[in-house]
Amino acid sequence: MSQMILNRRFLLLSGGAAGLAGCLPSPPPPARPVFGTFGFDIAGMDKAVVPGDDFFAYANGGWVKTTEIPADRSAYNTFTLLTEKAEGRTRAIVEEMAAKTNAAGDQKKIGDFYTAFMEEAGIEQRGVTPLKPELDAIAALTDKAGLSRYLGTTLRADVDLLNATNYYTERLFGLWVSQDMNTPTSNAPYLVQGGLGMPDRAFYVDGGAMAEMRTAYKAHIAKILALAAVADADVLAGRILALEVAIARAHATQEETNDVAKGNNHWSRADFAAKAPGLDWAGYFDSAGLGAQQTFVVWQPKAITGISALVGSASLDDWKAYLTARAIDRSSPFLSKGFADANFAFYGAQLNGTPEQQPRWKRGVNAVNAALGEAVGKIYVERHFPASSKARADVMVKNIVAAFGKRIEALAWMTPQTKARAQAKLKTLTVAIGYPKAFRDYSAYDVRRDDALGNFQRSSLFEYRRNIAKLGKPVNHDAWYLLPQQVNALNVPLENGLQFPAAILEAPFFDPAADDAVNYGAIGGVIGHEIVHSFDSMGALFDEAGKLDNWWQPADLAQFNAAGDALVAQYSAYKAFPDLSLNGRLTLGENIADVAGLATAYDAWKATLGGKPAPVLDGFTGDQRFFLGWAQNYRSKYREKSLRNRVLTDVHAPGPWRAATVRNLDAWYPAFDVKPGQALYLAPDKRVKVW
Repeated sequence: MSQMILNRRFLLLSGGAAGLAGCLPSPPPPARPVFGTFGFDIAGMDKAVVPGDDFFAYANGGWVKTTEIPADRSAYNTFTLLTEKAEGRTRAIVEEMAAKTNAAGDQKKIGDFYTAFMEEAGIEQRGVTPLKPELDAIAALTDKAGLSRYLGTTLRADVDLLNATNYYTERLFGLWVSQDMNTPTSNAPYLVQGGLGMPDRAFYVDGGAMAEMRTAYKAHIAKILALAAVADADVLAGRILALEVAIARAHATQEETNDVAKGNNHWSRADFAAKAPGLDWAGYFDSAGLGAQQTFVVWQPKAITGISALVGSASLDDWKAYLTARAIDRSSPFLSKGFADANFAFYGAQLNGTPEQQPRWKRGVNAVNAALGEAVGKIYVERHFPASSKARADVMVKNIVAAFGKRIEALAWMTPQTKARAQAKLKTLTVAIGYPKAFRDYSAYDVRRDDALGNFQRSSLFEYRRNIAKLGKPVNHDAWYLLPQQVNALNVPLENGLQFPAAILEAPFFDPAADDAVNYGAIGGVIGHEIVHSFDSMGALFDEAGKLDNWWQPADLAQFNAAGDALVAQYSAYKAFPDLSLNGRLTLGENIADVAGLATAYDAWKATLGGKPAPVLDGFTGDQRFFLGWAQNYRSKYREKSLRNRVLTDVHAPGPWRAATVRNLDAWYPAFDVKPGQALYLAPDKRVKVW
C-alpha cells in the first residue's frame, strides 16, 4: 500500500449495504477444504508454545521453522503464497496472448507488451539507446524556466503506485485525482511530495544503518551513471545524493503525511507563486497538461514549498544530473541486463536483503499487470473466480456489516447523536466483490511488440492522462484502484467503500469448503478490518458523503481518541529488534481496523450459529478455530532489512503483531485459557475496545 494516507488503496465500490438487519445463512460449501480438515493448517502450529505467551508462534511456529523465504523474496507470508498462485495463473494468460497469431484489441496489447519485455536479445542489443531521447532532453536544458517546464512533463498520477517496476515516489511531485474532501461531488487533483530514490526521508537524515545505506545508494547512482556512459559518475553521484538529502529534509514525516487535517490544503494557482517560490509554476502546470486547472489540494505544503525553493536555489547542473539519474533508475528494469541487475542489486539486495532477482517471467507478469492490469483481470476472473465464491463472500460481507451496526448501537459511551451519524455512514457504505462493474478502456494506450521501455513510458503517461481527464467530471463511484488478480483488500474514506479482489478470496483467507469459524476469523477479519477503516482514526473524520466533517459529539470523540492512544501505547511497546520498536502512531489506523474488525467478525460468526454451540472439530472449539483462522492470515517471515524497512515505513504492523491483536478481545481468553502472568495477558480494563 501507498505511504500516502488517502492513497492507501482505500476506495469506493459497488453494491449498497443499507438495510442489512438480519443474518443470512451461508450457501452449502464444497466437500473438502484446502488446508487441513476444517481450513486451518494444524501441522503449521507449535503446540509447545503457550498461546497466552505468543499466539503468533503457537498458531504458526511450525510453519515459521520449516518455511524458507524464496531467494527472490525479501519476505514470505500468506499474501505471498496467494500472490504466487495469482502470478502463475496470470503468466498462463499473458503467454497465451503472446502466442496468439490472431489476437486483437486488449488481448493483442497484453501479448505484445509481454513479448517486448521478454525479448532479451533485442533489449541487450539496444542498450541505453531507448532512453536517449529523455536523456538528450535533460541535457538540452539551459535555464530554470526550461527546467520547470521539463519537470512538469514528469508529473505522473498516483505517484506510479500501480507501476510494479518503480519502487518509490522518485518523481519530484506526484498527483492523483479523487473525490474532493470538501466538495464530495467533485474530483480534485492532489499534489504530493516526491523526488526520493529511497523509501523515506529517514533514509536520508538518520544515522547508523541509514548512513551506511546512503553510502550504498551513492555507489548505486554512480554505477548506473557509468553504465549510461555519463562522465564523472562518482562526482555527480555525490552531488545527486546531496540534492536528494535536501529534498528529504523538506519532506513531511510519515506521521505528518497521515494527518488528514494537515493534508487538506486547497491552493489556487496564485498561491503556488506566493507560498512556494522557486519553481515556475505556470510553466510547470502548462507542460503537465494542467494549465486550465485553477485549484489543487496540496497534501504536504511544507514539502512543496521546500522542494520548489530547491528548484530555484540548487544549480541547474545539479538538477540535470539528478534528473539523469532518476530517468536511468526508473527505466533500468526495461533496459539491458547491466541496468536491470544494478537496479536489483540496490533495491532488492541492498535495501531489502533479497538474495536473488526474480526470474524474468515474474518481472514480465508484474509489468503487464502494471500497464494492462484490468485487461488481464477480465480474463482472470472468467477463468478463476466462480460465481459461487462471490455469492458466499457476499453473504459474509452482509453479515459483518450488520454486526458492525449492532456494535454501534451497543456502545455505552457514545451519545445518540453520534450513533445516528455513524449509522448513517454505515448505510452509505458500498462493497464490491471480485472485480469492477466495467473494465478499463485501454484503446488509447499504444503498445508495441519491440519497445519494452517505450511501452512502460507510454503506460505511465496513459495512466496520468486517464486520471487528469477525471477533472471537471462527476465522481465515478464504480472505479477500482486494485486489480482482480491482486491479493489485497481496500477501503477509501473519501468514498466510503470497500473492495475485495478475486485473488484474495482464496484459501487460507477464504475457502468455501472450510469451517465457518475459520472463514469468519480469516477473510471475515479482513472484511471487518476494511469496514472499520471507514471509522478508524482517519476514516472517522469523514461523513457519510465522504466530506471531511467532524460529525462527532466532543465527548464521544475524546473517548474514541483515548482508546486510540491506548492502542498507540500498546503497539509502541512491541520491539521488532532490540534497537527498533514499532511505531504505534504510524500504524494506528490499521491497528484500530484489526481490533474492531476482528471483534465484528466474531459477532457475525456467532450470529450465524443462531444461538447453538459450535461443534468441536479435531479437538478445537469454534472459538479456537475462529482465532486460529485470524492468526493464519498473518503467517510471515522477513529478512532483517525488509522488516526494518517495514517498521519504518509501513502503516501496517508486521504479521506477528497483527496476530497478537487477539489479546484485546475478551473471547480469546477463555478460548485458550489465557491467565495473568502470561506475556499477552491484559487485564480486562486494559483491553482496548474502539468500536
